Amino acid sequence: MPVTLTPNAIAAINTGDVNLKPLLQVLDIRLIGKTQERYRLLISDGVSAQHAMLAVQLNDRVKSGQVEKGSIVQLIDYICSDVKGRRLTIVLNMETIVPQSETIGNPTMSAESDTEFQKPVPGPGNIHPPSRVGSVEQHSTNKAPPRGVNITPSVQPAYQPPPSYRNHGPIMKNEAPARIIPIAALNPYQGRWAIKARVTAKGDIRRYNNAKGDGKVFSFDLLDSDGGEIRITCFNAVVDRFYDVIEVGKVYLISKGSLKPAQKNFNHLKNEWEIFLESASTVELCPDEDGSIPRQQFSFRPIGDVEKAENNTILDIIGVVTSVNPSVPILRKNGMETYRRTLNLKDDSGKAVEVTLWGEFCNRDGRELEEMVGSAFYPVLAIKAGKVSDFSGKSVGTISSTQLFINPDFPEAQKLRNWFDHGGKDTASSSISRDNMPGGGSRNEIRKVVSQIKEEGLGRSDKPDWVTVKATIAFIKTDSFCYTACPLMIGDKQCNKKVTRTGTNMWLCDRCNQEFEECDYRYLLQVQIQDHTGMAWVTAFQESGEEIMGCPAKQLYTLKHVLQNDEEFAVIVRNRLFHQYMLKLKIIEETYAEEHRLKMTVVKVDTVNYTSESRYLLNLLVGSLQV
Repeated sequence: MPVTLTPNAIAAINTGDVNLKPLLQVLDIRLIGKTQERYRLLISDGVSAQHAMLAVQLNDRVKSGQVEKGSIVQLIDYICSDVKGRRLTIVLNMETIVPQSETIGNPTMSAESDTEFQKPVPGPGNIHPPSRVGSVEQHSTNKAPPRGVNITPSVQPAYQPPPSYRNHGPIMKNEAPARIIPIAALNPYQGRWAIKARVTAKGDIRRYNNAKGDGKVFSFDLLDSDGGEIRITCFNAVVDRFYDVIEVGKVYLISKGSLKPAQKNFNHLKNEWEIFLESASTVELCPDEDGSIPRQQFSFRPIGDVEKAENNTILDIIGVVTSVNPSVPILRKNGMETYRRTLNLKDDSGKAVEVTLWGEFCNRDGRELEEMVGSAFYPVLAIKAGKVSDFSGKSVGTISSTQLFINPDFPEAQKLRNWFDHGGKDTASSSISRDNMPGGGSRNEIRKVVSQIKEEGLGRSDKPDWVTVKATIAFIKTDSFCYTACPLMIGDKQCNKKVTRTGTNMWLCDRCNQEFEECDYRYLLQVQIQDHTGMAWVTAFQESGEEIMGCPAKQLYTLKHVLQNDEEFAVIVRNRLFHQYMLKLKIIEETYAEEHRLKMTVVKVDTVNYTSESRYLLNLLVGSLQV
């Protein structure tokens, strides 16, 4: 069928007409951008041509061939912005009308485009002649001009914009409200934008210190009606403006922020960008509830998938709570006290996982869960943004941006409830965490003897090997058994970097760039272990070191270096020898000064449960007799 390009469409778009929905032709497509794939199009109305950027969510249209050189498209949703002194159209949505066509008209670059691109637009010779799809009505001849002959472009009549888009002066232009766009359409090329979204998570105010001085920061996550998510971060004075304004669950209209690449080390949302609010930014509460914006968006993964997830992965899981342990106080190294509570979660994948609640989660949600399980009711628990840990098996822990939903009302929860109430409760689940099993150790542990570490070449691959050995402490090096560590907290973790004494009798941390009167003392033990097959040297850090030595590192340091009581120090060390333990080891090969060394680190120390160990050995014996 005949297709006619929309006359004067380029001029209309540059004037601000966003309701035209014009038919245009794609004359050229170029892939640009190093950190993120972006496509730049050259679009034409048959007389004028101009560059346009394709929104990232439309990249698949180019990759799949739906849009290519010569395609005739209809722009459904778009905006036009000033970028470095030139007009640039951002295409947010479009439809392909004719997949391929010869060049229509004799278009020239629009005067609104940058002078860098004031070159003849690609002619028919630059587009591979396709087979015609229908007949396309042309405004002028489609033949390329002879070489050396200057062809004067057609004169197009002056464009008269609709009354609502006429220029009424700079004041009207600057004060015009920004257009609300989807979060997925945000990009750094836009000069004016606004988003309408719901706050799904809000972090606490965190304080930091760097070369520029002290500062504070907080962030919150947004979700819009199209399912787009993005994180917003505020610093210093902006924190004071917006921290008390932002409430989880409320809908806001936000504009005038800067887009920067998302820091994926701290941002788990599926968006390449994050927004930084500034002094000119606006955040307006929408008083009317918008039902089109969901309360939360989940991407649940079965508990069985957690076992394969990398350490520190942020994910969503849902399951039925089968047990809850009491909340216990934990004293941080900086003297601050926090709380920890563990619970077990199972789902219909046949797996169970240990979940660790920290801080306020222990009291607020943990107490409610404990009361439910104590009354023989097993609630469904959905965890948004839990953090995977691979210490002693796989587990999931809460972080500042984690959200817990007890007995939520959505299909996944109803499905789990139905499964649990109709047989799932009595179904055996294999734990991917460190819970004990008959025979000693955990369900996912790999038992080895010392000689097998060398014989089987453990630790020689790209990833470390994790094994458990039953071994005896044969020797402990005492010339350097601990180090002086920084006690300051960085976020939720202690710095722990080595500190040095200054001339003013203070301790200095190069990482934190701060001095303090008292430092921490952390174990760095070199221990020789042995079993009936051989001997090996292992390294034990803080927690493992305390288990082996039976006392804090500071106590031993004071005894040896402050009180200089070598006799009592030697007695303590001697009493720790020839004790047998279940040692979980992390084994990895490291290269130092072009020399390959096998590093074995003790990550967990348990006393031997001889009843379970006897059962384990008996099972091995029975298994060998059956073979």
